[in-house]
Amino acid sequence: MTSAEVFARNSAHEIGLYARQPLAIARGQGCSVWDADGKRYLDFFAGVAVNSLGHCHPTVVEAIRRQAGELLHVSNHYHTAIEGELAALLCRHSFAERVFLCNSGTEAIEAAMKLARRWGAEMGGGRYELLATHGSFHGRTFGALSATGQEKYHRGYFPLLPGVRLVPYDDLGAMEAAIAPETIAIMIEPIQGEGGVVVPRADYLRGLQALARRHDLLLVFDEIQTGMGRTGKLFAYEHAGVTPDIMALAKALGGGVPIGALCTTERIAAVFTPGAHGTTFGGNPLACAAAVAALETIADRDFLAHAESMGHRLRDGLERRAARHRRVREVRGLGLMQGLLLDGPGGDIVARCLEGGLLINCTAERVLRMTPPLIVTADEVDEALEILDGALATA
Repeated sequence: MTSAEVFARNSAHEIGLYARQPLAIARGQGCSVWDADGKRYLDFFAGVAVNSLGHCHPTVVEAIRRQAGELLHVSNHYHTAIEGELAALLCRHSFAERVFLCNSGTEAIEAAMKLARRWGAEMGGGRYELLATHGSFHGRTFGALSATGQEKYHRGYFPLLPGVRLVPYDDLGAMEAAIAPETIAIMIEPIQGEGGVVVPRADYLRGLQALARRHDLLLVFDEIQTGMGRTGKLFAYEHAGVTPDIMALAKALGGGVPIGALCTTERIAAVFTPGAHGTTFGGNPLACAAAVAALETIADRDFLAHAESMGHRLRDGLERRAARHRRVREVRGLGLMQGLLLDGPGGDIVARCLEGGLLINCTAERVLRMTPPLIVTADEVDEALEILDGALATA
């Protein structure tokens, strides 16, 4: 099918929920994709930071192929070896002692919110309130949406879930002032992605941990976008030297296959007794096999060092371009999660990059976001910067 034929068929039958770019992707390999007409694009969006191993990484592809020939699905009424292998790997590489496997980032957030409330009900004197932050994005279900601090996602869905309050991001004073007798947890992103690639001050996460300990609160980190090597370390909390009580993962965890995970400690997980929560496809063997392959690859020290190095190269290149393009106000980000704050809406720059063969996106209306695969090479970083340079020069 041609791109035009794909556009026509999709628009004829799908609900129009997505403001899609005029691009029909037919295949991908590494950091490149090709459209239905054969044109190549350098992918610096990576499926919203999902394809951290690029497209069709051979280790993940082989794991999926092997698992597909053995076992695709069983229910959680039974055990499988592969889900236990993934859970053990997540615990080995993080603070966690217990893991709940699910299907997406939103499901991981829902599980985190439910776990916090159940902890509050059973161990926290009946406390139930969660504090989240303005500018955040946690997902689209009613629970996750209620904790998402962007009004545009709320319109038409009121009333939202009660017992969730939003406070300013990167403001310890505001967070402390918001703590009430009914508060049980603080939930934040270590770096806000959809909110505009906002990196908090160096002491913010440490300050939140101190607040949580002082007030006997649970600290919940949404590492759905920042986790799995995106910032140059396996998890973003490592940069601050803090440890959350609960962590939500998804996106890059499955190497391109849908999967999510809630990670926590033995003590907190104890309130999730049989029947307290669940999901039909959680721990699906195919998704778990892909995730084991992805996690083992990304957690390698040399792999993370490469991602960190490419993050520095990308950041340096963006800084140089920011200095000579009048529309750029600020460079933001960490590792291979970078953003350019513009002086106005950035949709035109995204369109020019698309024309030039580079995929990026614009979030928070005027922040160009770049989240390339962690396997990106120096030549590919330089190629992307040249295309971006040309798009900015004609803006």
